[in-house]
Amino acid sequence: NAEYMATEQRGKLYSDNFQLFLKANDQLISPFHDIPLKPSESDDVYNMVVEVPRWSNAKMEISKFSELNPIQQDIKKGKVRFVGNIFPHKGYIWNYGAIPQTWEDPAHYDERTKAGGDNDPIDVCDISDITVATGSVIQVKVLGILAMVDEGETDWKVIAINVEDELAPHLHDIKDVEKYKPGLLHATVEWFTYYKCADGKGKNHFAFNGLFKNQEYAIDVIKHTHHHWRHLIGLEGEPIEDCHVKTDCTTIHQSDHHISQELANEIVESGAPKDEEPAEIPDDAKNIYFVNSSPVPKKEEDHEMTEEEKTAEEDVKKENGEDVHVEMNNDTGDTHVHGHVGEEGSELESSGDHVKKVIHGEEEGHTHVHVEADGGVANM
Repeated sequence: NAEYMATEQRGKLYSDNFQLFLKANDQLISPFHDIPLKPSESDDVYNMVVEVPRWSNAKMEISKFSELNPIQQDIKKGKVRFVGNIFPHKGYIWNYGAIPQTWEDPAHYDERTKAGGDNDPIDVCDISDITVATGSVIQVKVLGILAMVDEGETDWKVIAINVEDELAPHLHDIKDVEKYKPGLLHATVEWFTYYKCADGKGKNHFAFNGLFKNQEYAIDVIKHTHHHWRHLIGLEGEPIEDCHVKTDCTTIHQSDHHISQELANEIVESGAPKDEEPAEIPDDAKNIYFVNSSPVPKKEEDHEMTEEEKTAEEDVKKENGEDVHVEMNNDTGDTHVHGHVGEEGSELESSGDHVKKVIHGEEEGHTHVHVEADGGVANM
């Protein structure tokens, strides 16, 4: 039950030493392994560990490589990661997190997506209007699923809604989302497509042409990832090696990975002391990014050229020439003339069947281009 959950922070928020451990009934637990898949036998309600509150940017996630799997901020190239604001979105557009006791096995080739798993618990987007803090454990009703393929790995995205949301009783499947929250599913695909572009990476891609699968399909995927997790934790099948996932747990006594509370406390105490003051969020995490946009033009200061500057510019033109492009319409078709003006009297490249002659010269210090063609003459 969520009311018995608590968190214990170590380190400094928005820094590389930040860790958020979870407790249940004042006992340390792993959010990956110790929180049950479901709060009850209800067919469509699952537990969700919230990693990132909606509208925020810090890329928090359950750490699969740290003992007891605390929530930490993702780090790339020595820096903590923030998701960029891809216009028109601000940070994450839903509460984002994971369903516990699930695992996307990288060794399992999924025929549906033609790729192996991403070695993480399955991701979930809570589309409710209730913003929830990092480390919260909530119950969500599963509605559907999106199959993202991230750098050749299957990365399922479950779409769900907090059961405490007033809309939850009215949403029963993925088709109901468009009825009550029109545009959100389109925005979700757009967000996942472009969110890495702010970091200079390419677009993400999806199986099924980016179409959402329904609730029944989503629940089937979750059941499969739960089965893979049971294999990971040693409850079924042969031991899994070389996946590098930390499997310490404090409540699953039948698992070989069970550890005592004494050892769990030692793990927490080995972390950095808690720092109440968050680190400063970098400016680039506050920027708004426009995908496929042109570079922002630099503002040039108005400047009236001196006589010396004008003379120098003309000397450069005479020495280096300048680019010329002329288009002339006539009765017989279009004439296009283009090229680089060099020495006086040289001819330019031309296209059009009716070009007769193209020459240029100097006229009062300005480049002059003369074009003769059937149907007319153009001067520039």
